[in-house]
Amino acid sequence: MLMSGVCGGGGIRAWLKEKPLLRQFARRRRLFATSCSVASSKKEKVIVISGPTGAGKSRLALELAKRLNGEIISADSVQVYRGLDIGSAKPSSSDRKEVPHHLIDILHPCEDYSVGNFFEDARHATKDVLKKGRVPIVTGGTGLYLRWFIYGKPDVPKASPEIIAEVNSELADLQRDGDWYAAVEFVVKAGDPKARSLAANDWYRLRRSLEIIKSTGSPPSAFQIPYDSFREHSDSSETDHSYERNSSAGASDTNPKDLDYDFMCFFLSSHRLDLYRSIDLRCEDMLPGSDGILSEAAWLLDEGLLPNSNSATRAIGYRQAMEYLLRCRQQGGTSSTGEFYAFLAEFQKASRNFAKRQLTWFRNEHIYHWLNAARPLENVLNYIITAYHDSTGTLVVPDYLQMRRDSSSSREVSELKSYRTRNRYKLLRSQSFYYSLSANYFYFSEIEGILLAVEIAVIF
Repeated sequence: MLMSGVCGGGGIRAWLKEKPLLRQFARRRRLFATSCSVASSKKEKVIVISGPTGAGKSRLALELAKRLNGEIISADSVQVYRGLDIGSAKPSSSDRKEVPHHLIDILHPCEDYSVGNFFEDARHATKDVLKKGRVPIVTGGTGLYLRWFIYGKPDVPKASPEIIAEVNSELADLQRDGDWYAAVEFVVKAGDPKARSLAANDWYRLRRSLEIIKSTGSPPSAFQIPYDSFREHSDSSETDHSYERNSSAGASDTNPKDLDYDFMCFFLSSHRLDLYRSIDLRCEDMLPGSDGILSEAAWLLDEGLLPNSNSATRAIGYRQAMEYLLRCRQQGGTSSTGEFYAFLAEFQKASRNFAKRQLTWFRNEHIYHWLNAARPLENVLNYIITAYHDSTGTLVVPDYLQMRRDSSSSREVSELKSYRTRNRYKLLRSQSFYYSLSANYFYFSEIEGILLAVEIAVIF
């Protein structure tokens, strides 16, 4: 009776005119549906914290997660490996209990991990964190990981099991013999001239290049990189300033409407001279104790791995420590002070050079807003938290927190050229020292005499 009356009497609109309360209810439902559709169209926010090694990004991310009910997703290519704790500055067990962390300790060091693996794992972790109603905070200094995470990965098909087996068979003898250059030329002849630009002994990427060639008939460079598309678009069109997150420290040239999430990206840095001093001290701090980087490097050797043979053993610090320990073993467990300091100097220099490369890389990543690591942590935290809760779509870094992308003045350039490392530790013996089978450590003392016997554990 009701439906027939409605349909036969001029339709539902005419019927609602006679029912003011129902008409008001219908209007509220329409408004509610509209507001829901608008809310659902808003992208979920993901915070990205990066910076050069030693800048303090891990501490910032941890404190941020505590205040925003967040979880941390590591974007560090070394923290994925179990047992590589000190050299990767892995979060402590207590920090990981207090705040959930993802993509840490997920692989044995003998396994390789690619940027494609990271993209899949990090995106999956991000979805899980958002489903729980928490805030994803992605932090790390591996630039390519973060670039793919934000912009997407190339649409390169996966190789079939048959092709993977074929590639492994073709390269197995060359890899066993350590003939890297012959393997590179093999892949170059197969169709990828850019294989020559791969890092030495990066067998994973070399195999992957050959897999792509055999699967598609084209080298990896033939496939469009999403990041390149964004850069081409930003270079050929004017930026939509009404939609852009903006700051005088470096505005984003990426239209957020084209990304999967509302990425809020921050790069924490300091002046290079201060950064270099911090890095040198940090390298020294990784040496003392029975669980220092030398012990971790010795464990890698005991696992049958050689320096520079895969992803884990190419990592800065571990490669230098493994090479140093191999020399010590060849010398019957002895080392001169000169050899030790040569190892330490190489470790520090490699770390500083890595930080310099990070600064160069992220200087071209315009989606990041640069923050001054020298400013009080509380000020940086309050700024990011306020920015996260802001709904205007505009992000402006205040002057007192800004860090210029190219902050090197002529004076700083001169100071950098004359920079010399000043180590805090001196060996007790002036000429040489020996590994003790019974004591299992070397003795060191600090220049200031504050620490009279710092134990550096090594296992030959």
